[in-house]
Order: sequence, then C-alpha cells, then structure tokens
Amino acid sequence: MPLRQRISVVAAAAVAVAVAVAVIVSYVAVRHQVLGQIDTELRAQATAIQNGDVRALESSLPGLSPEAGGPAPYSQIVLQNGSLPNNVIPLTQGVTLPDVQTARVVASGTGPATMTDVEVKGAPMRMYTFQDILSTPYEGQSAVAIQLARPLSGADHVLSRLRLILALLFLACVALAAGLGRIAARRVLMPLAEVTATAQAIGETDDLSRRLAVYSDDEVGQLAGSFNEMLERLESSRAELDASVTAQRQLVADASHELRTPVTSLRTNIEVLLAGGVLDDEDRERLLADVVEQSEELSTLVSDLIEVARGDMPAQNVEDTRLDRLVEAALDRARRNAPDVEFTADLTPVAVNGNAERLNRAINNLLDNASRHTEPGTPVDVTVDEHGVTVRDHGAGISEQDLPHVFDRFYRGENSRARQGSGLGLAIVRQVAEQHGGTITAGNAADGGAVFTLSLPGSVVLDDSCVPGDAELST
Repeated sequence: MPLRQRISVVAAAAVAVAVAVAVIVSYVAVRHQVLGQIDTELRAQATAIQNGDVRALESSLPGLSPEAGGPAPYSQIVLQNGSLPNNVIPLTQGVTLPDVQTARVVASGTGPATMTDVEVKGAPMRMYTFQDILSTPYEGQSAVAIQLARPLSGADHVLSRLRLILALLFLACVALAAGLGRIAARRVLMPLAEVTATAQAIGETDDLSRRLAVYSDDEVGQLAGSFNEMLERLESSRAELDASVTAQRQLVADASHELRTPVTSLRTNIEVLLAGGVLDDEDRERLLADVVEQSEELSTLVSDLIEVARGDMPAQNVEDTRLDRLVEAALDRARRNAPDVEFTADLTPVAVNGNAERLNRAINNLLDNASRHTEPGTPVDVTVDEHGVTVRDHGAGISEQDLPHVFDRFYRGENSRARQGSGLGLAIVRQVAEQHGGTITAGNAADGGAVFTLSLPGSVVLDDSCVPGDAELST
C-alpha cells in the first residue's frame, strides 16, 4: 500500500476511534439523562403518595400526560402476602404489573425501594416499587408496596433517533477524515515525492546539479535540506574524482612524453656502442658519458614521478623537526653539487611538526632550482625564520606569463627550456607544502632574481635552551 494511502487510513482510523468514543459517551449521557428524568418523576409521584396525596394515583384525572411529566399511567398495590387489593386501588387499565415477589419484600420492609425496567404486554416500561403505610389497614396489614410504571416508548423513540443521528455523524466524520487525510498526505508528502522524482532523475541523467526546493523548516524541510547537502557533497566528490582522474591521465601522458626522450637517446647511444663499428677513444668516452648522464636523468625523472604519484595524501610519520638543520644539511648538498654558486644562509632555530624526509626533498628542490637559474659567482640567499624557508636567487627572475604556472607539473618556463630538468621539482615542492598544510609562493625581487617562500604552519622559533633532537635527514 502506498504511503499516502497508509496515512489516509491511519488518519481515518484515528478519527473513527475518537468519534466512536465521543458518540458512545454522548449516547450514554443522553440516555442516562432521559431515564434519570423518568426516574425523578416516578420518585416525585411516590413522594406525593407517601405524603397522603391519594389523587397522585389517579392517572385518569385531567392534567399533564405521562410524557409531559404527569402521573404514571400504570400503578398497583401489593400486600405482604402478595395479593392485589383491587377494592383499595383498581388495576390501572386492567393491567397487572410484574415482579410481585420483589414488591412483597419491599412491602415487608426487608428490602429497599427499587427502580427496574419491565415489559408489559410487549411494551417496555420503567417501574418504581416503594413501601407505603395505609391510613386504614387492609386485612390487618397497613404496610404495603406500591408499584408505579411509566412507558418508555417516548424515550426509546428519542434514543433511537439519537442513535441514527450519531451513526450518520460517525460515518460522515470518518469519510471526511479519510478525505482530508488524503489531501493532507498529498501536501505533506509532496516534498518526499519531489525527493523521489529528483533521485530518479539523477539516476537516469547522472546530473548531480539538481536541487530540491525547501518550503518549510519542519522535518520534511530538514530532509530536503539534508538531501541537498548530500547532493552538494556528491557533486564535489565527483568533481574531485574527475579532477584526480584527469590529473592522473595527464600525468601518465606527460610522463610518457618526458620518458621518451632520455630512453630514446639512451637506446641510440647503446646501439651505437653495440654496433661494433670503429670508434676512437674520444667518441667512445663521449658516448659512455652520455649514457651515464642520460641514465642519471632517467633515474631522477623516475624518482620525481614516484614522488608526484603520491598525490595529495597527508604527510605521514610526522614529528618535531628542526627546520633550520634541514636547511643546513640541504645547503651542504647544494654546495657539493653546484660549487660555482655562492650560498648565503641566515638560519634561525625553528621547529616544525612534519615529515623530515619530505620537507628535505622540497628544500633540496628549491635550492636546485635556484642554483640552475643564477649566474656563476652570484649568491643564492637562504633564510629560515618563523615564516618558513625563503630562497632567493639573483638570476633573470620569472616572466609574467610563467609566474602563474611555475608549480605546474612538467611546466618548463621560458628561462628553463634550455636547462636540464624534468619540470617536476617545483610541483613536488607545492605538493609537500600542501601535505603539511602550508603554502609555497613565487615572485620576483625588486632588484632582480626570483624569490620562493615555503610557509609551514606551527613554526616555532626556539631559544638556546629549547633544542629538540635532530631528525634523521636524507641528503
């Protein structure tokens, strides 16, 4: 059964129960009121009789009808022995009232007055039996029981009409509740139907840009808002996944292009050496030197590709690391690899929380980049402070068109195309910075040269009394 129908049925059932209870209570209250009025009139007539008003037994006298509150139309006297003295009060309309045995008990004074429902000649009646004392004893008995009976036809007619009206009211209320419940369910479930339609449309079209309209701040509105938030997260995740897949494909394509040149050159030189032709010692030495150089270039490129392939994963094995000592070790390496470049250092003791190996790789790449773009004999200035690591060369700087792309993978700027390199060094620096929650920026100094700043969060300047243990460095 659809949810809308279930809600309609539940609403109708709830209203049916409530109306049924109200109808039953109303009927019982009205019936009690009607019978109570008859009982009150019977007791009032009995009181008049006990007070000596004999006329209260004469229903044939002109006056109010029994239905209008007049005397009971049926009455009889019962002696303690159960006889009916007709010469005291004749049988009303020649009708003998039942339950004489109860009347004998009441007449003897051993039982209380009773109010019962009886049937006389097929007609329902309300009968009141009470004790009275005759002013003139009859057959030596002054205590008798008097029975008064009123017909219930009028009350039954009223109650039957009331039952019909209440039944029709019950059916009308249930039908109205079912109709209103269906209308309310349609309005309440409209957002849910929209959720269903949107989910089906997304499944068919794969379009995550669709959103639901939020009409209110109730539970259904909160559901629509949560559904929209889920769609936003899914759309964002898909965009990130698509970007990652595109980046991976681009990386594979670029890596294939970059690997083709050294591999082809290396294969050519090896084939020439294996050809067995006549080569003088100078040519052989030159080819072997080219093979070694190309092998080193290929090894560096593969190492850079492995580093880049790590993606944007957070840094692992992080610990408190002396950033200044990392830079100091990297400077020793850079001086050995580029002896014609002067490196100047201003190293403030700074501690950061990070992966020493990854940070060391990033710093080495910055120094290698600076040594390739500065003129021999000119300095490369390296600074470590609370802001991070700053590396400045005194070369030609970065052109304006290259500045936005210097950290892109395999990007070779105008000043770098004639130099050896894979185009991955600065991309690795940016990747390491992002993995540590930091940033890397590039710019041009006012008096010439490029400036790179690696900023790392949580950098703490240390005094002489606060020196953490040295992290293991790879140079």
